[in-house]
Amino acid sequence: MKREELIENIKRQRSFLCVGLDSDIDRIPKHLLTAKDPIFEFNKAIIDATKDFCVAYKPNIAFYECMGPKGWDTLKKTIDYIPEDKFTIADAKRGDIGNTSKYYAKTFFEYMDFDAITIAPYMGEDSITPFLEYKDKWVIVLALTSNKGALDFQFMTDMNGEKLYERVLRTTAKWGTPENLMYVVGATRAESIGTVRKNVPDHFFLVPGIGAQGGSLSDTANYGWNDDCGLLVNSSRGILYASDGEDFAEKARQKAKEVQEEMSKVLDSKGF
Repeated sequence: MKREELIENIKRQRSFLCVGLDSDIDRIPKHLLTAKDPIFEFNKAIIDATKDFCVAYKPNIAFYECMGPKGWDTLKKTIDYIPEDKFTIADAKRGDIGNTSKYYAKTFFEYMDFDAITIAPYMGEDSITPFLEYKDKWVIVLALTSNKGALDFQFMTDMNGEKLYERVLRTTAKWGTPENLMYVVGATRAESIGTVRKNVPDHFFLVPGIGAQGGSLSDTANYGWNDDCGLLVNSSRGILYASDGEDFAEKARQKAKEVQEEMSKVLDSKGF
């Protein structure tokens, strides 16, 4: 998907919501477990319930590959089921040497046909550039994450006072463009989102951490906004598991609608 298409979708849907399909076999409603493919049945219902309120879906690959070949089949069916106008993200967090990355890119961009993939940048340029060779596909670099362990490395400061995550931003921005490179920036570190935005003013951010993790949508928008919105805000558990009963899809729809309505107000306030 091209950047301008994503922006137009945000305007049309009045939303910058990404629904995370972290579909856990141990948490889906029990009545689905008798289905031939319980996770796919769950995903279909969630997609049908939320597609009016979001612009993107983000399957977390770990929840599928843990089930072996059947899980990969479920993932492929899920991606094929998502409407074509939705931006799709493989939350795979790959990051290996160039030759290996070449085949990861082939897996997720050719066979699975995702629009984007999350990448860990620790191994450097040759672990990222194979993904950037695909036209209208995106790399989403882990920059400033929302987990507790982010403090272990990401805020380390060099002799010039530059934090590691800032170095990641400054360096990786040279390898791609705002047309094919995004950054993961956690909503639980709202003020730091502003620092990230100063480093990469034109790029989109994928922002996890609202909802169950306690991040604020309004703070995220205040610190992370750019002229093109520049935000895809993810919610997973808060939508997927709004109910564990037979009304799970209805409750998921309700939660997605609540987030979309809040996002619509943000877009209106920004004149977008």
